[in-house]
Amino acid sequence: MSDQNREHVATRPTSAMSRAGIEALFTRRQEAIDNLDAAALSLDYAEHCVVESPVAGGILTGRDQVERARRAFFESFPDLKFTTERLLIDGNQVVQISTMEGTDIGGFMGLEPKGRSFKVPAVFFYELRDGLIARERRIYDFTGMLVQVGVLKAKPV
Repeated sequence: MSDQNREHVATRPTSAMSRAGIEALFTRRQEAIDNLDAAALSLDYAEHCVVESPVAGGILTGRDQVERARRAFFESFPDLKFTTERLLIDGNQVVQISTMEGTDIGGFMGLEPKGRSFKVPAVFFYELRDGLIARERRIYDFTGMLVQVGVLKAKPV
């Protein structure tokens, strides 16, 4: 590689975040979750982000949809606890291994509140771009959550 090409590569702008920057982002997100602050959380998303979520009916597109869905979830579970067990960072790809728990006090999915609690393991995959979440995929036992809060009935095995 010529010196001129090396210089071009070294000065080329990059959207990569440092590990410390990513850790700070997720620390800030945890504080917003602890405060049930959907507006603060939505600021971490790119304007035209894509979020795959079992609760939201599949795909959310755009920061506004993400904020509305998060707000509805917080209203359903105002005692929500979200515990990060591990954060795996590889460049701009982040995997968050967590546990979610809460009580259906606000009426989950527009149904009457059941007052029942849930606790499920969850894994979130993030793709960061320019310091914001461009893509997110949420994976957790949604059916188990629905059974625990009493939205679905299941026979014990």
